[in-house]
Amino acid sequence: MTERLTASAEAGSGPHDFIAGLPKAELHVHHIGSASPRIVSELAARHPDSRVPTDPEALADYFTFTDFAHFIDVYLSVVDLIRTPEDVRLLTYEVARELARQQVRYAELTITPFSSTRRGIDERAFMEAIEDARKAAESEFGTVLRWCFDIPGEAGLESAEETTRLATDDRLRPEGLVSFGLGGPEIGVPRPQFKPYFDRAIAAGLHSVPHAGETTGPGTVWDALVDLRAERIGHGTSAARDPELLAHLAERRIALEVCPTSNIATRAVADLDEHPIKDFVRAGVLVTVNSDDPPMFGTDLNTEYAVAARLLDLDERGLAALAKNAVEASFLDAPGKARLAAEIDAYTTSWLASRPLR
Repeated sequence: MTERLTASAEAGSGPHDFIAGLPKAELHVHHIGSASPRIVSELAARHPDSRVPTDPEALADYFTFTDFAHFIDVYLSVVDLIRTPEDVRLLTYEVARELARQQVRYAELTITPFSSTRRGIDERAFMEAIEDARKAAESEFGTVLRWCFDIPGEAGLESAEETTRLATDDRLRPEGLVSFGLGGPEIGVPRPQFKPYFDRAIAAGLHSVPHAGETTGPGTVWDALVDLRAERIGHGTSAARDPELLAHLAERRIALEVCPTSNIATRAVADLDEHPIKDFVRAGVLVTVNSDDPPMFGTDLNTEYAVAARLLDLDERGLAALAKNAVEASFLDAPGKARLAAEIDAYTTSWLASRPLR
């Protein structure tokens, strides 16, 4: 029995209802960072030596961050809950269920395999777990998952070597893998040192999608573009401070994976009304809206679309165009992009036809 939620253009009214049914793609969402309070508490109960609370209500306080460094510390404590292939499979499948609930048809989920393999999970068992969950999710929910394997920057070049090996070894590389990234802290973790690893991943056919400019200046984004040959930029928040960089991104259609609530939660941006998403759009940059680590930040993709609607003063057609930005910037094949874009258009046309004239 399928659990895919069918978008209905007949139910409800207003932007929130429109967003709830809008078919979407999600390009910047982290595997472990997507663990819901229910799943985190279940994993914490499985592993009682963890400092993570087992009470879902207590997790709200636990997921209140003082700064980016504190966020990383808490994030790694949740990473430590993923200790067996069964944990990996459970998390992946439940993340897909939540995405399907929000009408996400396609998602590129950022996975950090080094965090699991260094904790003793067999690498083949890890790959089998995510692939089994991916196939089950597509069959049962209708949501297509693809993987981005990312280097945890705080773990240094050892993690870069291991991640690259796992991503490029044909005996291990999972079928759903499409891209290669770099996450974790930016301060004290310069992008150029990872060039050899990105070169190897790109040579193996993977797309380059590093985080950059989230908590550092626009120079980090330039480094990601020049040294890591980035095709999209994770966050890129500080790019707004460099007009030349904005022009470069706009001209080359290099998308920014914007995560507004995340940027507030980690103190990368002081206030939503100061968020540079408006500057990106004015400069003609291809902007996609994403949820990053949604339960940790008390958000989801639908909420992020509502935030973007307010900040950018978008009506339904504007929201549909935003959804199609993510399709364009995705690594879906051309027929898949065409199908999803057509579904967005059909949904929007049906919705608007059912609305009274204003």
